[in-house]
Amino acid sequence: MKQQVVIIGGGPTGFFAATIMAERNPNLQIILLEKSDKVLQKVKVSGGGRCNVTHACFTPQELVEFYPRGKKELLGPFHTFMTGDTMEWFENRGIPLKIEEDNRVFPVSNSSQDIIGCLVQNAKNNKIKIRLNQNVTHIEKKGDKYLIKTDQEDLLAGKILIATGSNPKIWKIIEKMGHKIIPPVPSLFTFKINDDRINDIPGVSVKNASIQVKNSEFKSNGPVLITHWGLSGPAILKLSSLGALYLAEKNYQFQVKINWLSRSSNEVLEKLKSVKKSNPKKQLILRSPFEAISKRLWVKLVSASQINKDTRWADVSNKQIENLSNQLTHGIFTSTGKATFKEEFVTAGGVDLKEINFKRFESKIHKNLFFAGEVLNIDAVTGGFNFQNAWTGGFIAGNAIATSV
Repeated sequence: MKQQVVIIGGGPTGFFAATIMAERNPNLQIILLEKSDKVLQKVKVSGGGRCNVTHACFTPQELVEFYPRGKKELLGPFHTFMTGDTMEWFENRGIPLKIEEDNRVFPVSNSSQDIIGCLVQNAKNNKIKIRLNQNVTHIEKKGDKYLIKTDQEDLLAGKILIATGSNPKIWKIIEKMGHKIIPPVPSLFTFKINDDRINDIPGVSVKNASIQVKNSEFKSNGPVLITHWGLSGPAILKLSSLGALYLAEKNYQFQVKINWLSRSSNEVLEKLKSVKKSNPKKQLILRSPFEAISKRLWVKLVSASQINKDTRWADVSNKQIENLSNQLTHGIFTSTGKATFKEEFVTAGGVDLKEINFKRFESKIHKNLFFAGEVLNIDAVTGGFNFQNAWTGGFIAGNAIATSV
């Protein structure tokens, strides 16, 4: 008789783990429960619909640096299964991948549907039972098995993998089973900023800005995008992830310091003085002397430096030049709140990592109870790292379930 395994969560972690289990142990009867009427919806919207599968970082010691929560715990697992393994797994199943300039990894097709199709097809090929609209309401230990109650049926399983992601209802059930839950706070979000220097110029981007939360250790650099509501882009999202707990404590009322050029103030000041000397008759506002700064942003920063729009370079005072240098390298912006990044939502929080055996992704409290993915207190900066956590956790948990006696 086949041993029954129940996976709770029809996301990437659950599907990946299910395939690993089935391929390693054909004597398992695997049932995957999904609360909605569709599976893999997070995969569908990720990376703007292209699915940022992973990140081309191939050393475990470097990879863990992208995880504000889970850094220490993931080092061992990444030695077992990481980015190169992920890429090989999908490519061996007919999904060619590409590494983009910023090291993010996508399907060559630029379609998340290819990743969804691959995971679903592999599940079907391995006779994994996928049950939709299954809202889990209760889990309890029954001897050496687990009783899982949904609003549709009762199931008895020898082993359970919980891979539901950030799900408060499931966290409550897990808490009743004796596990500690770290309260969740948003981890990837954009900054709401109302400031004349960026108002009315949505869509303007800067390729490599340096940003720091004022009076804190949290800083990042990279592309910044000006939006209708404030600031977004990879550098902002990385900063939101690094400072997730701190910014939540601040109720998202904080200041950021922006160096739009990622260059020293002295270097920028000297450049401005040089431009003044070589272009005395030209109007300062007509063209930014810095390739990274678009004209629309340049006009805003010139205005903020108390320089009249008709002023020629020859007429700019030393004080105004200093003001402009400061706007370019030490601009202070006030955030009044946060906004969700597109349709993607990641939280810091979840099952306490001290209660998990990361050699198996198994509970230290209950034998044969496994956790993987964002149900754990693990999260990463944007760029494919949260998916890599899903693949790694799914692989190790799946392998442990399939090979344990």
